[in-house]
Amino acid sequence: MKALLCRQFGPIEQLLLEDVPLPEPGPKQVRVDVKAASVNFPDALIVQGLYQIKPALPFSPGAEFAGVVSAVGEGVKHLKAGDRVIAFGGHGAFAEECVVDAMRVMPLPDDMDFETGASFVLTYCTSLHGLKDLGHLQPGETLLVLGAAGGVGIAAVEIGKAMGARVIAAASSDDKVALCKERGADEVINYDTENLKDRLKELGGEKGIDVVYDPVGGAYAETALRALAWRGRFLVIGFAAGEIPKIPLNLALLRERSIIGVYWGDSLRHNPQEQPANMAQLMAWFREGKVKPVISERVPLAEAAGAIGKMANRQVKGKVVVLPEA
Repeated sequence: MKALLCRQFGPIEQLLLEDVPLPEPGPKQVRVDVKAASVNFPDALIVQGLYQIKPALPFSPGAEFAGVVSAVGEGVKHLKAGDRVIAFGGHGAFAEECVVDAMRVMPLPDDMDFETGASFVLTYCTSLHGLKDLGHLQPGETLLVLGAAGGVGIAAVEIGKAMGARVIAAASSDDKVALCKERGADEVINYDTENLKDRLKELGGEKGIDVVYDPVGGAYAETALRALAWRGRFLVIGFAAGEIPKIPLNLALLRERSIIGVYWGDSLRHNPQEQPANMAQLMAWFREGKVKPVISERVPLAEAAGAIGKMANRQVKGKVVVLPEA
């Protein structure tokens, strides 16, 4: 079978499409015939050795995918060959077949296609976990989403609206903020052409912003934190800008603000009981038309490395989907 391989940590351009042996599932694992996989920002970090998890070399990047179970390992009872599934394995998805722990696999709903399924789990579960479980976003509160045209950003905009919040979406170009508006944002900020501090003061009013959802980091983080209301919550999602900001802690003391890290993948291990209810809620919203991934581009496996590079350079709106059979 063919797989995109990372043989050493380093530049994304070093990734190669190679022929590799078909992997066999071990105990409590399944092998999935990958029909679609999506590109996420951690894919760009993991191949460069910059992510908190470093897989054994060589490995294929690709955290989430959808496909059909092709083989089942010992001890797996809830899945069988032929099942349509969504999976979140952390890596391995940019290949024609992928072996993954069965606990990280769930049925693909009948009314969801493979491309949507491959784009759904990481971004929407991260955003709901952050906004509901950690940020405790309430109806009528004001939510600011930075990097709002990216995969997790669009998910946060849609979920914020579904939860009854007023949503301010900030992004870096006119076409990106237009996309955010299409997906339900009440207000938008182009922080390449507008002054973020002034616009947040204008839109937040005397009270300020209740919750900030920040997958960007960099120079925008401190400005957004300063705009928080009394007991506002600042959710740290990631650092797509490439810079991990150094925040003066007196900003948390003032107004009793909270700075909260969001790591959905690790929460599955610590609090697995939260996931079924969150996934059920997301599927209900999907069927109601309140949430749906924005797929901006589809590429064959041979072009997956280029797609990861575009993600690293923040040139992607919504999600890019890799199609191994294309």
